[in-house]
Amino acid sequence: MRIKICGITQAEQGRKIAELGATALGFICVQQSPRFVTPEQIHTLIQHLPLNLAVDRIGVFVNASLEEITETVKTCGLNGVQLHGDELPEFCDRLRLLLPQIEIIKAFRVRSIATLTQVANYKGHVDAVLLDAYHPTYPGGTGTTLNWQDLQRYIPTQPWFLSGGLTPDNLSDALKAVQPSGIDLSSGVERSPGDKDLAKVSALFQQLQRLQ
Repeated sequence: MRIKICGITQAEQGRKIAELGATALGFICVQQSPRFVTPEQIHTLIQHLPLNLAVDRIGVFVNASLEEITETVKTCGLNGVQLHGDELPEFCDRLRLLLPQIEIIKAFRVRSIATLTQVANYKGHVDAVLLDAYHPTYPGGTGTTLNWQDLQRYIPTQPWFLSGGLTPDNLSDALKAVQPSGIDLSSGVERSPGDKDLAKVSALFQQLQRLQ
């Protein structure tokens, strides 16, 4: 299972989280977010990652232009892009042409079962999808939990991440309800937005080991 910790803002925390076992780190490229980091900061954060660990480096964007995404990817050394806005399949195709070697993840804020029907429209256009909790104002990182029972009706057509309010304490219940390809956490392992609590991150991986 892939384990993505999103909203990395501090180099030492990013390095330690990678060493604890994260397979991917997420960097928020949205200026309105309290976890926002500039391309220059992302480059520095990535430079501090352990060279002996293969950790995916995912930039998170919300309705950004193709130009902004491609420039950020090339400047920072990202190898993945997460689209957390209203990007259509056609936009994903255009991005793929510009960045053929980059993983593309499309995030969906699941408001109801009807939202899940839209996910199938992205088959063949993205590499993976991420299902997050709906919030009327914020695109992610709110700590709101999804209705996991609703997701039991979801028939995945591609790899998918479970997100939305996951914590070390509720992870076991979540994974008993659904079987995602990966999990994505941000606020559930923080002291405050962008400040990761390494004790919580460690507890997360201890919980994952017990579930194996």
